[in-house]
Amino acid sequence: MSRFVMLPLLALLSACNSVIPQGDAPQRASIKRSAQILTTRPEVRQCLSTLGQAKADFTPLPDQYYGAGCSTLGTVRLASLRGDDSTLGLSNLGPVTCPLAETFAGWARFGVDRAAQQLLGSPLARIETMGSYNCRNVAGSARRSAHATASAIDVSGFVLADGRRITVSGDWQSESPRVRQFLTLIHSSACKRFGTVLGPAYNAAHKDHLHLELSSRSTCS
Repeated sequence: MSRFVMLPLLALLSACNSVIPQGDAPQRASIKRSAQILTTRPEVRQCLSTLGQAKADFTPLPDQYYGAGCSTLGTVRLASLRGDDSTLGLSNLGPVTCPLAETFAGWARFGVDRAAQQLLGSPLARIETMGSYNCRNVAGSARRSAHATASAIDVSGFVLADGRRITVSGDWQSESPRVRQFLTLIHSSACKRFGTVLGPAYNAAHKDHLHLELSSRSTCS
């Protein structure tokens, strides 16, 4: 069950702040932090609600500004997602913006899990990533990466329910036609959902992962 369902309870606690004794500083500080999470923009609250309806397990995070063009605003920490019939684990994933998390949840279930079932005969169990937020520039440029605002996820591999592990680095040119077709299909599916999708065909820097980014640009490579 999503942690988001706990937010109404936190809101109730925040409303009771005025009756907390002045000497109970630790409890008052804890409630203040909870309220900080709750006072998000309307579009973020709607996104969190939609993410909860998708049965994702997540924790809303407070906004953070790190300077130099780096921030995590309206972000969540995803613990797991929902497939057709089971929970989908995640690894190495840091803060992601809520819209990115929502799009990622749809891709994981309808793009990846179903492709695994149809082509490989086994449901998806876990998505392996190389992270999300990272205060850095695009490689070889002076422009801030989408990772600097938690707006991108680098996906490196997939573990199936039957134990098989498929990685971008090791299986992009797999000897198995089915595995190659699986990776091609989920790449194509990602291009329909995310603004920017970069994989091994783009350049050597992406030889071991799929870069999934929400952006106004349309780049699929």
